[in-house]
Amino acid sequence: MKKLLLAMAAVAMSMGSAIAADHKANIVVVTHGSDTDAFWGVVRNAVNAAAEDTGADVQYRNPSTGDLNEMAALIEAATAQNPDGLVVSIPDANILAGPIKAAIDAGIPVISMNSGADVSKELGAVMHVGQPEYDAGKGGGEKSKGLGGSNGVCFNHEPFNSALLDRCQGFADGMGESLNMVEVSQDFDDIKNTVIAYMTSNPNTGAVMAVGPTGCDPTIAALEELGKAGDVILGCFDLGPQIVDGIVNGTVHYAIDQQQFLQGYLPVVVLHLNHRNGTLPGNSINSGPGFVTTANVEQVKKLAGVER
Repeated sequence: MKKLLLAMAAVAMSMGSAIAADHKANIVVVTHGSDTDAFWGVVRNAVNAAAEDTGADVQYRNPSTGDLNEMAALIEAATAQNPDGLVVSIPDANILAGPIKAAIDAGIPVISMNSGADVSKELGAVMHVGQPEYDAGKGGGEKSKGLGGSNGVCFNHEPFNSALLDRCQGFADGMGESLNMVEVSQDFDDIKNTVIAYMTSNPNTGAVMAVGPTGCDPTIAALEELGKAGDVILGCFDLGPQIVDGIVNGTVHYAIDQQQFLQGYLPVVVLHLNHRNGTLPGNSINSGPGFVTTANVEQVKKLAGVER
């Protein structure tokens, strides 16, 4: 009897493994983040964590330099694989709409994340996971104004990205001012020099917004070199080690955290469950915004650049 029970258990276990294997989703994640942008390192960590937790077969791809034409080609290549699900960011629908629609027309469930909330449903994505960018920027503008900031400027390192444009416009509206956006590159020294030049030419600037760590880190360095660190109200989107240190030492007055770990993690889980049992959330998911200040920075400090 004991041998029979053991044999039956072994058969049940093998059947369970077969069923799990049948439901193992093949998912491709394609984002626009460059290899040098620390923000996307957290997203990649989240994708890997979701793959491990679900057992799904997940591939993460991105254009190494952030080139959107290369990203479009990556989406087309992913579609050719006929995966069980596709996750994409949509920083510029003019370039990416065609490949995304082609994937959807091929019957591949697509979830957009991070950027593209305004076009996600129109393109046919099943949902979006991200932050309402205009509202987040407006909240930042209101906070900067409340801290005494005025004559604001928004430094944008991805002017092609509609989400970052929304951040800058929201910031200006929250400040109660006209949009003042300065386009910068993604090179640390170049951004730093641009910020120094702008602040030198516009000494009355009392509030600065940087729309991501790529722009914030050199802005911190620029304000320190100018001797204005802590005096100018500096707000930054997203988190990274330098931004967290800036909050601790008073150089950065707040960070707007869109919790990008959720943006990488949740779409994989949703697509895995959709493949497994056909379930989908009824609505898109807002992953942010949340404000990180001196009041709560210690809670996230150890995870900055890893899971926050």
